Amino acid sequence: MRIATLGRFVCPAVITLALQAAGVTLDSPRDYQVFQRSSLEAGEILVRGSSDQACDAVEVRTDVHAWQLIPVRPPCRFEGRIAAQAGGWYGVEVRVLRGGERIGGAGVEHAGVGEVFVVSGQSNSTNYGEEAQQTRTGMVATFNGAGWRLANDPQPGVQDNSQQGSFLPAFGDAMYEHYKVPIGVASVGSGGTSVRQWLPKGDRFGSPPTSAKFVAAAGDGEWQSSGKLFDGMLERIGQLGPHGLRAVLWHQGESDAHQGPGHEVEPAEYQRMMERLIREMRARAGWDVPWFVAQVSYHNPGDMGTPAIRAAQAALWKEGLAIEGPDTDALAGEYRQNHGTGVHMSAKGREAHGKMLAEKVEAWLDGVR
Repeated sequence: MRIATLGRFVCPAVITLALQAAGVTLDSPRDYQVFQRSSLEAGEILVRGSSDQACDAVEVRTDVHAWQLIPVRPPCRFEGRIAAQAGGWYGVEVRVLRGGERIGGAGVEHAGVGEVFVVSGQSNSTNYGEEAQQTRTGMVATFNGAGWRLANDPQPGVQDNSQQGSFLPAFGDAMYEHYKVPIGVASVGSGGTSVRQWLPKGDRFGSPPTSAKFVAAAGDGEWQSSGKLFDGMLERIGQLGPHGLRAVLWHQGESDAHQGPGHEVEPAEYQRMMERLIREMRARAGWDVPWFVAQVSYHNPGDMGTPAIRAAQAALWKEGLAIEGPDTDALAGEYRQNHGTGVHMSAKGREAHGKMLAEKVEAWLDGVR
């Protein structure tokens, strides 16, 4: 539920504009930032920033919290966490003090404690949908590595510069309607990519993908990954912080299904590469990030799925390395663009995809709680 701010203190957006001259920089929270809750009921909001004037105290409050001190170090760099009930949006205000007098301040109107997800894979994970979508609830935000905003398409932060529609507004709205907490997403996928292109830098394989982007010849007839996509995804996970997201949502497989001669990847090799990707990403992130892996191998009405690739994806769930995602191969006909002839989703398909994924995440999350 949106919490009113004007009855308690001046709107933080007004404060920000009025006090920019005081030289207060608020690095966190950013407007529309969502912090991963640590329990069903609560989490923390990170407050971090600085002032170009020396100070001896910094205080913070929200719509529902009184002023409280947070740690500060000279000349005026502050960082602290405030406990908050899961929910939002909250207004957050910071004031900088010297000798008991306010010398500056800053704030944001929208900070939330809820559920955060990194979304990755190929084009149906990014902005290749037939039509741009918008969040209906206004409770879904997106992160591009530098800032947050409402998650209206196109999603920022993707690694393919796609500019059309995604399933994330529908996914986030469905999640919000189930949990009544803000939902954060960070999309880092890249269209047309094989799992081979997502491997860590230097990982080798026999046959190249159909696109030579993000790979290079390694000699002896082998190829190797540039690691660019892997590093981009790892960077976003790192920017969210340890345990700063609930899970990775992985949607990929079309570019490893029914490829031409010289570009095939065997199902067992696909499974091995996915295992390598997940394990190495977790190792470098420093914690066991949960991964959802969808069933993805659809090309067109004449090639609606590749059983062997689907089996390799399902094997990841069965061995306990990943969690079962939605079966988007089932979305055919009116759910695909160009009157059902395309590989990408129509507006109806994006809506269905988002709801299907939300149902999978909710079933798992409700179970582990």
